[in-house]
Amino acid sequence: MKKITKAIFPVAGLGTRFLPATKAIPKEMLVILDKPIIEWAVLEAFKSGIDEMIFVISPQKDSILEHFRNSELLEQVLKKKKKNNEIHLITSQSKLGKFFSVIQNEPKGLGHAVWCARKFIDKDEKFAVILPDDIIMSEIPVTKQIMKVSYKTRGAVVALESVAMKDVSKYGIVESEKQFDKFFIKKIVEKPKKSKAPSNLSVVGRYILHSDIFKYLDLKKKGFGNEIQLTDALNTLTKSLGLYGVEFEGNRFDCGSKLGFIKANLFFGLNDKEIKKDLNSIIKRI
Repeated sequence: MKKITKAIFPVAGLGTRFLPATKAIPKEMLVILDKPIIEWAVLEAFKSGIDEMIFVISPQKDSILEHFRNSELLEQVLKKKKKNNEIHLITSQSKLGKFFSVIQNEPKGLGHAVWCARKFIDKDEKFAVILPDDIIMSEIPVTKQIMKVSYKTRGAVVALESVAMKDVSKYGIVESEKQFDKFFIKKIVEKPKKSKAPSNLSVVGRYILHSDIFKYLDLKKKGFGNEIQLTDALNTLTKSLGLYGVEFEGNRFDCGSKLGFIKANLFFGLNDKEIKKDLNSIIKRI
């Protein structure tokens, strides 16, 4: 099986839940501890062996690409001040791979966002899709965890997480059967009512897909919410290439919500050697 080297990052959303902070700054540039959300996602891909990062952006989000370019002026200032550690901090981003972008002019769903990046994917090639809103703290990068299963099968693989039954209507929920280290997925139901949910196993924002997915996405069929859903495209793979799921090891933070964003900052702060002691003291006083 050919090595997986490409990842698509759908980052064209408006980030309305974080207004007014996201009025001029992309949501993906909001900071968790000391890095923007998008950098945590790219770091995960890089640590998983991926070296081509493809951003699906809106016309107003050039600052995302800018973050991964070298800043010669800033580097010169830091060199004059002999701040070598700071130089490393601002140059490391450009060493995380090759960066590409494609414009999604209007939000038409996750399936449409992935479709927008089709020109970067070769025939009979597997690739990752990473949703930056889901930041996952784990010993082994989650993308690497699902890649491991992907290499054993020709099919697509998604990351799975158990959620409370009261929350199933917020996620894509799978009907599946356990097969040793993975689940064989029969179908994914997009945001079902609690009474109609086939399980409480939800799809998390990590996917390994096969280029065959574009055969369905090319049709531009609208599904749930009148959008082009990636879920519908995944369901077409269950009887052809196969669709599998892996319950990942790690802690997920939904940084698309205010609570998840604050929770991620707390957890990452408590894992930072420099500030964890003081942060613990602050938390105890609250």
